[in-house]
Amino acid sequence: MVSDGTMSTQSQNPPYGGVDKTEVDKRSEKEKAIDAWLPITSSRNAKWWYSAFHNVTAMVGAGVLSLPYAMSELGWGPGVAVLVISWVVTLYTLWQMVEMHEMVPGKRFDRYHELGQHAFGEKLGLYIVVPQQLVVEVGVCIVYMVTGGKSLQKFHKLVCIDPCKHIKLTFFIMIFASVHFVLSHLPNFNSISGVSLAAAVMSLSYSTIAWTASLDKGVQPDVEYGYKAKSTVGTVFNFFSALGDVAFAYAGHNVVLEIQATIPSTPEKPSKGPMWKGVIVAYIVVALCYFPVALIGYWVYGNGVDDNILVTLEKPTWLIAMANMFVVVHVIGSYQIYAMPVFDMMETVLVKKLNFPPGFMLRFITRNLYVAFTMFIGICFPFFSGLLGFFGGFAFAPTTYFLPCIMWLSIYKPKRWSLSWITNWICIVLGVALMIVSPIGGLRSIIVQAKTYKFFS
Repeated sequence: MVSDGTMSTQSQNPPYGGVDKTEVDKRSEKEKAIDAWLPITSSRNAKWWYSAFHNVTAMVGAGVLSLPYAMSELGWGPGVAVLVISWVVTLYTLWQMVEMHEMVPGKRFDRYHELGQHAFGEKLGLYIVVPQQLVVEVGVCIVYMVTGGKSLQKFHKLVCIDPCKHIKLTFFIMIFASVHFVLSHLPNFNSISGVSLAAAVMSLSYSTIAWTASLDKGVQPDVEYGYKAKSTVGTVFNFFSALGDVAFAYAGHNVVLEIQATIPSTPEKPSKGPMWKGVIVAYIVVALCYFPVALIGYWVYGNGVDDNILVTLEKPTWLIAMANMFVVVHVIGSYQIYAMPVFDMMETVLVKKLNFPPGFMLRFITRNLYVAFTMFIGICFPFFSGLLGFFGGFAFAPTTYFLPCIMWLSIYKPKRWSLSWITNWICIVLGVALMIVSPIGGLRSIIVQAKTYKFFS
């Protein structure tokens, strides 16, 4: 998968992307101290398996539970094709990002926007990458607030013995948020590795419960595999929205460079080795979670499946209650993985640009405000599937499917019509198409659901 452009670039650089012995650290003592305090760069002692479970936690999230619903809107043929193509394309673009992390001798692109600045220029790189990355990360945090709240509500409903008092979703979202008011004060990526490992184990657990419980029920007697929408327009819009759901399921690229930044690196042993090892393990786990849930869930329930497969499954009660609790633990970890780069951005601006003193008080105020903000938006707009479709296409498609390819073409300049050039352009065309059509479907889904929605219900 190495292009001619890559070869020529590598011939000018040391054989390993790491720290060039001749390179001198030009940062002042103050800058070094700030970098040692910021969440992304403060700890660089991660092992390859940190990369594996961080990537699983980042990727396998709320999205996996909506895959049977996405399949019901895509249909068998297109659904299977979209799932497989997305898995292959996103693995390829993730490989590109891991490779580009240390392509400049003596420098590491610890953040997505730093790679963007190298590819497109200091200002343009920031303008292209930061808004999209923020939409993804803040969007995921909001959706996970809703998912955590809904799963807690479902758990309460399943274990509560009659007569059971109905509690508003708003309160469950607030309960879920209360955990983050504590966890958000963990200083950096490596400090959340325990939370992330628990979340990765939970994701595999509840995915397995989802497809085994579906399989145990067997194909429902009144199952239908045709499109649910009665009109052609509805079918087309739902198809677009489902593409966004699938895009949402592959969102780990937005934190991949930040995860790689936590791995130690030397010229002899660059970080891309252990990072790639972790990514491969993570993608095998992703396949084990996604494909059985999507295909078996759709096969059993057809177009009668809910936008969250665990909502459709009612029995056995104890097992589904447990699965919902696993989802809660998992999205706690996922929220933290996506919040950490946002914390890093906020703290970088406040400390480096606005000269605030780095310390506990700064973190306490900014991080609590962020958690409160995502909680409030989640309470106001808990449209689960519509949010997935809208965010999925609007920002996930660029940062996951085609932005890495554009950077690769811009930096390595592979020969026209070479395998690398063709592959990247195919990914770009698919990604741009996804970015255009899926927010349209997601927005329509939100509008349809909003008609019957009452605020703070």
